[in-house]
Amino acid sequence: MSNEQPERPTSIDDLRPKMQLEGVVRRIELYGAFVDIGLERDGLVHISQLSDRQVHRVTDVVKEGDRVTVWVTDVDPEHGRVALTMVKPPEVEWKDIREGRVYTGKVVRIERYGVFVDFGAERPGLLHVREMGSRYIHHPSEVFQLGDEVEVRILHVDRRRKRIDLTMNDLLFEGVEEEHEEPLPTPMEWAFLKAQEEARRRQGEGAAKQGQDEDKPHRAELEEILSRTLRQLGD
Repeated sequence: MSNEQPERPTSIDDLRPKMQLEGVVRRIELYGAFVDIGLERDGLVHISQLSDRQVHRVTDVVKEGDRVTVWVTDVDPEHGRVALTMVKPPEVEWKDIREGRVYTGKVVRIERYGVFVDFGAERPGLLHVREMGSRYIHHPSEVFQLGDEVEVRILHVDRRRKRIDLTMNDLLFEGVEEEHEEPLPTPMEWAFLKAQEEARRRQGEGAAKQGQDEDKPHRAELEEILSRTLRQLGD
């Protein structure tokens, strides 16, 4: 997920873990390949670090003179040793993955039970359908497509099984401005509304009996009803 470009260190002291470098394979041994990275000493890519798949012979992957991209895994300045890998290291290490942390990733696989999201860890995490929000989802493809960028929170980490469970449930409304509710009326306003309602009701009843059109409430009557209502609120 990173677009990091190869760096050009001038000494072993410039090296740091995960630094991306370009080099040339200078020597092949049974246990790995030595790569010239532009320093006094070549770095070693152990046979186990040549690929993310099992490698039986170093020459199955690289040969002398090959130009390769490598990443620093360990540095020993005292002895002038540099350990390298040709397997791109994850941006998020297992030790850094904690429940509750939020990451932005991309949907890399869709299954009927959920989607897998790559957020830079060694392997994608599973966002189950039940963790996609409160509404019912028949199939994740109703919501997601491959390559969609999503924000997820770590729900659970099983380091033994190397499984990461994700959720979006508590992120869906974060950052969304809450709707402003209408303020509740004060006791005075409430009493006035009740007084208006009662006055209209009484006048309506009187107009129906006399066959007259409905007029606005009389102010004196309205004030009397309002006063009575306020007294009731104070009791």
